[in-house]
Amino acid sequence: MDCTRNEIKHLKKQIIDFFVSLGIEVHTSTKALGHQGFFRLNRIDISRDINENRIIPTLLHEFAHFITFNIKAKCNDFIPIFKCDDNYIYEELIKITNFVDENSTLEKLYIQKDNIKNTIKYHEKIIKNKYPNFKRNEKFKPFLKHTKNSDAKYLLKHDAIKVLHWFTYKTYSIINIEKEFPDMPEEFISYLKLKSCQRKQSSISRKINKLNKYYNTPTELFARFIEALYLNKEEATNIAPKTFKLFKELYIKNYYTYLNELFKIVNINI
Repeated sequence: MDCTRNEIKHLKKQIIDFFVSLGIEVHTSTKALGHQGFFRLNRIDISRDINENRIIPTLLHEFAHFITFNIKAKCNDFIPIFKCDDNYIYEELIKITNFVDENSTLEKLYIQKDNIKNTIKYHEKIIKNKYPNFKRNEKFKPFLKHTKNSDAKYLLKHDAIKVLHWFTYKTYSIINIEKEFPDMPEEFISYLKLKSCQRKQSSISRKINKLNKYYNTPTELFARFIEALYLNKEEATNIAPKTFKLFKELYIKNYYTYLNELFKIVNINI
């Protein structure tokens, strides 16, 4: 939904006034814990750094969390739209999430992961040219023997280190490994770089799993569905027709307390 700056400012005030009338504490001058917005109990924070065109969708998103918080507090139950065993609804809500937030596809992280995977294969090939029986997840004895009395062994578990020598520190890093250990054979350098890549690969996998868990949380799926209805109701209903049908049935019954009133303010007709 396209709005001018003045329209956004006016709508923002109307929405915040409505929130305050419900007893919700609203803050617009914090960093919202590093997010665009944040909801906790009866408080909504909207980041002071948020882009202008994200203000209204974020207010709606956080109000959706307020709604689900109150529903669960009253009846200790999930909204039927949350049932992830209804695969068609779950799949539709994932598509809605991708529509609302392109970052939710995690495309950049998957590209990084693929690139690291290819780099690991590259270094593995270099190692196997000299040691054909090399296996990634087994101790590489020739390397351990070569670095037994070398500080290079510390780079097996760290990308950058400081090693104390008497009263001074020496610093080493994977990035400068060729300069810091000029006499080290190519295959051993590749081994250290391979181990570094494996650490990065694990870190990215953990991040992907964490973000997928976040984006797939029922409350987040619902909140982004509410956002989508504001941003482009027609597109949202095309992406998630069965979800919208279920939502409409509950909406008409005023199941989502106060949402009807908010939709009147932002001019969403269900």
